Amino acid sequence: MRILMRRLGRFVVLAAGLLAAASGVGGQGAKPYTTWTAYGGGAHSSQYSALNQINKSNVSQLQVVWTFPVTGTVIFNPLVVDGVVYLQASGNTLAAVDAASGKEIWRRQMQGPIGARGMNYWESPDRSDRRLLFLAGGYLTAINAETGDAIAGFGDNGRVDLRIALHRQAAQPLHTGNPGRIFENTMIVSLPAQGASYDATPADVQAYDVRTGRIQWVFHSIPHPGEFGYDTWPPEAYKKSGGVHNWSEFTIDEQRGIAFIGFGSPRFDFYGGDRPGTNLFGNSLVALDARTGKRIWHYQLVHHDLWDYDLPQAPKLLTIRQNGRNIDVVAQATKQGFLFVFERETGRPIWPIEERPVPQSDVPGEHASPTQPFPTRPAPFARQTFAEKDINPYLPAAEREALVQRLKFLRNDGLFTPPSFEGSISMPGHNGGANFATSASDPTRGEMYVVAKALPTVDRLTLPGQGGRGGRAGPIVTPEQKAQLTAQARELLTTGGPVRLESPYEFMNQNSRNMSAAGPPWSEMIAYDLNTGEIRWRIPTGTVLAPPELEIPPNTGSHFPRSGPLVTAGGLVFFATGSDRRFRAYDRDNGHEVWSMELLVASEGMPATYEIRGRQFIVVPVAAGAGMFAARFGGEGSAGGGRGGVGGPPGQYIALALKQ
Repeated sequence: MRILMRRLGRFVVLAAGLLAAASGVGGQGAKPYTTWTAYGGGAHSSQYSALNQINKSNVSQLQVVWTFPVTGTVIFNPLVVDGVVYLQASGNTLAAVDAASGKEIWRRQMQGPIGARGMNYWESPDRSDRRLLFLAGGYLTAINAETGDAIAGFGDNGRVDLRIALHRQAAQPLHTGNPGRIFENTMIVSLPAQGASYDATPADVQAYDVRTGRIQWVFHSIPHPGEFGYDTWPPEAYKKSGGVHNWSEFTIDEQRGIAFIGFGSPRFDFYGGDRPGTNLFGNSLVALDARTGKRIWHYQLVHHDLWDYDLPQAPKLLTIRQNGRNIDVVAQATKQGFLFVFERETGRPIWPIEERPVPQSDVPGEHASPTQPFPTRPAPFARQTFAEKDINPYLPAAEREALVQRLKFLRNDGLFTPPSFEGSISMPGHNGGANFATSASDPTRGEMYVVAKALPTVDRLTLPGQGGRGGRAGPIVTPEQKAQLTAQARELLTTGGPVRLESPYEFMNQNSRNMSAAGPPWSEMIAYDLNTGEIRWRIPTGTVLAPPELEIPPNTGSHFPRSGPLVTAGGLVFFATGSDRRFRAYDRDNGHEVWSMELLVASEGMPATYEIRGRQFIVVPVAAGAGMFAARFGGEGSAGGGRGGVGGPPGQYIALALKQ
C-alpha cells in the first residue's frame, strides 16, 4: 500500500506539472516545450522545442522572413509571448516587435546596460498584469510587457538595487549577464563577484517578490557561521573571501520547486594560498528549495579550484530510462570536459564518480586538493591534454618549433596540473571545454548535445606586483629562476599572513595567425544518449575562413564558437558556428549537416523558436562581429574589422521560416 501511495503521489505531481506546462504563460493550452517565454526556452534551460514543422525534409526551404537591426554586440536570447518578440536593440535598449512581421511595437532605453544573455516574463493569474524582469546596470528592473513602462510599485519606481541584501559593502552596482529565473511569484537572481582578484565580493543567490521587489530569501555562496560548508574555508572567510558566483545561467525544476545552481570559482582564480580547504560551494552543483533558498543537496565538481574551472552553463533536466524505469536527472557539463549526471531529488550520481589523485602544487603556501572527482561515465567530451604531438600543423614552421621549445620549460602533467612559477599547461583551458549556453537537450528522450572548444592556456604565477591578469605570452622561466621565485615566496610566508600571488594567464593563440596552439578539431559537437551514458556521435562544428594556400580542410571546427545550440522535434540541431559566420542545421540522429546559411557577422547568441498562426519561426541574434579569437584571416567582420554595428557590418536579429 505504501508503494502504491508513493507512486500515486508521483503521478499527481507529474500530472500537475504537465498541466502547468500546457497552460504556460503566453500559450494558453500549449503543449510542453512549444513556447519560448524564458531564456533557453523555459526555466528548464533545455534549449529544446517540440515544434516540428521545420524538419530534416524541408529545412533547405528556410528563408529570411524579417530582420530587426541592432547596435553593438548582442547575444540576447529573445522571449516570445502572445505574438510579440522581446529583444535587445542595443546595450541599454529593449524593444518589442511583432513576431510575424518584425515590425517594432515599442522601444525603451533603460538606466544602465541590460544583462547580456536574456530576461524573464511573468503574468498574474488573470493575465491583467504582465511584466518583463531583467537586470540593468546592477538593478533588478520590472517593466510593463505591453508598454515598456516602469512598474511603479516594484522597488523604487521599478528598480531594486541588488546590493540591498549583500552583507558586505560593494562600491559599484552588481551587474551580471545572468538573466536569473522566475519561479511562481519569485524572481531568483545570482549575484556577480565584483572584481576578479582577491578582494571580490561573494556572490550570493537572492530571491525577490515579483510584485513588490521585496527580498524573500538569501543563500550564501560562501557559508556563514553555523551554515553547512563553513568549515571548508578558513574561519570567517565570508568576511573577506569572494567569488563563488553563478555568473552564467541556472535552471529550475518547476514540478519539484528545485533551483539547480552551478557555482563558479572562489577568488583568486589561480592561487588559493589564502583559502585552505575544499571551499564550498565553489565549483558545486547545488540544489536549492526555490521557495525558501534552503540547500537540498550539493556535489562539488572541483575541489579548491586553481584553474578557473567554474560551472559555466545551466544544468539540463532530462528523463532517462534505465532497468525498465524512468529516472529524472540533472546533467552538468563543465569546462574541464566532464559531464556529470545526478538524480534530481537526491543528488545520487547515476554512474559512479571516483576521487582520483591529481598533480600537486609546488608553490609555497598553496593547498591543492590531493584528489578531484572523475565521472566513470559518460566519457569526456573535450580534449584534456596538450603535448608536442598536438601542436597546430597550420602554424608557420618557425612558430611550431618555438612551441616545441617552450613546452620543454612548462609544467605539463595532464588534467588538473596546478599553476606554477614556470607556467603550467591547462587543457581544455578555462575558456575551453563547455561554456555558457553551449549545450542543449531533449528532455523527453534523454539526449544531450554539447559543444566543446579546444583552447590550451598557460597558467603562470608571479610574485605580488610582478604580474596581473593576462592574455599575453609570458617569458620562459628557467629552473634557476623558478628556484629564486620559490625562495622569495617562502620568505614572504615568514612575514605572516598568506601570500597573494598573481597570474598573468595566457591564451595559447598568440601567433601570427591568431590560431590555437592546438591543432584541429578546434570545436566539436558531441551527442550523448544519457539512457546508456554512451556518445552517439561527435562532429567538428564549422570551419575556419583561411586562404587556400594554407590547405586547411573544411572539417576542422570553427575557432571558439560561443553560440548556443537549439534542438527540435523536427530532428534537427541548429547552431551558429562562430567565426566562420554560418548558421547550420545538423541531423540529430547522425550529426550530418543538412543545411547552412551565411551570416554577415558572427552569432554568439542562442536561437529561439516559436509558432505564429501555424507557422514555425526561428530567430537568431547575428551581432557579434568576428566572434571570440577569430583568426586574422577571417575576412570582413573579423578581428580588427569591427563587431556588429561598430565599424563593421550591421548587427541584426534574423527570423527564418519555411517558404509559404
